[in-house]
Amino acid sequence: MQVGAVKELFNVLTPSDAFARLRPLLSTRPDVERVPIEAALGRVLAEDLHSPGDLPSFARSTMDGFAVRATDTFGASEGLPAYLDVVGEVLMGQTPERGPRSGQAYRIATGGMVPPGADAVLMVEHTQEVDRATIEVLRSVAPGEHVIQVGEDVRRGEPLLRGGHVLRSQDIGGLVALGITVVAVARRLTVGIISGGDEVVPPTAVPSGGQVRDINSYTLSALVERGGHTARRYGIVPDVYERLEAAARAALDEVDVLILSAGSSVSTRDMTADVIASLGEPGVLVHGVSLKPGKPTILAVAKNKPVFGLPGNPVSCMVTFDLFVAPALYLMSGCPERPPRDGVPARLTRNVASASGREDYFQVRLERRGDALWAEPVFGKSNLIYTLVKSDGMVRIELDQGGLSEGDWVQVLAF
Repeated sequence: MQVGAVKELFNVLTPSDAFARLRPLLSTRPDVERVPIEAALGRVLAEDLHSPGDLPSFARSTMDGFAVRATDTFGASEGLPAYLDVVGEVLMGQTPERGPRSGQAYRIATGGMVPPGADAVLMVEHTQEVDRATIEVLRSVAPGEHVIQVGEDVRRGEPLLRGGHVLRSQDIGGLVALGITVVAVARRLTVGIISGGDEVVPPTAVPSGGQVRDINSYTLSALVERGGHTARRYGIVPDVYERLEAAARAALDEVDVLILSAGSSVSTRDMTADVIASLGEPGVLVHGVSLKPGKPTILAVAKNKPVFGLPGNPVSCMVTFDLFVAPALYLMSGCPERPPRDGVPARLTRNVASASGREDYFQVRLERRGDALWAEPVFGKSNLIYTLVKSDGMVRIELDQGGLSEGDWVQVLAF
């Protein structure tokens, strides 16, 4: 195939339209494996989970105080206290055999099992000790007050989490509370990364004139690993069509997803598109996105696997990974939508221009000024990695928004 054979495909789409072309061709039925709960954080659940029992499985006190019959406290006040006999104590982790009768109370700590016969817990702050065996009740309690009932958190058989849910730390806690210690999750995907360019050398090398160290292989690997998947670097391939095609074909046979981080020249980008187009049907779906940085992004599918051609400039590479590769990995893991990320609200410190007809992304550094958080733009060309290092996140300018003004509130997507 001649270099430049798919050059005519460089017709830009909006980022959402570009991903819409790729989305229906992604496999959303992942392989499944069972893992111990301590290894499940950040993994995508592969099945619906239902509660195997009630939680809590017994009525529990939410306060330190006294387990009582609520009717024994009715009408009590500081001016006219009621008196109860303290006849026992609930020991933590044990099941009390007896409970209070009328006119009696049991000492109980937070989390203790409410004894039989008691239907409320009287806070210790609302009592006064007359002696070790007698208390004054200074206010009344209602039935059920300061008590968590059986199944109040979760009932047996109740749906817990749906398949496709990304497990969070609180989910782990909720599952182990019910005795669920092994879960079925989507298998981690293997993402192959090929870095291209005659000017690119390994990080261990000392670059000569015109050469740069390989940044993208390592930033992409870190992004893949942070997303819970496995990165496999295939090294640096020179700008020779046959070499790049051979490397891409070999890698594609071994991985679930392939990323080619191309060189910076127009001819190299065209060659990357030609190589990707040669890997199999349907081939290149998108060659060019109305995006800055990241316009020359390539989205493709070959052998039922997604193939991404990401720009060689480090900033563009990170932005396009976030926009296209990361959501694809979630979909392929059975997560129908990428989990929402919290934006950090901040006010912009200066005007930022944007060309009509494209989405713009720029980096910002967050600064606290008094009670407000401000976003200071960190400007630089897309091949300057330290614009990212010096930044806390990025801000999106919507398509046709025409820029932002000093003082505007923006949502900062934190790195």
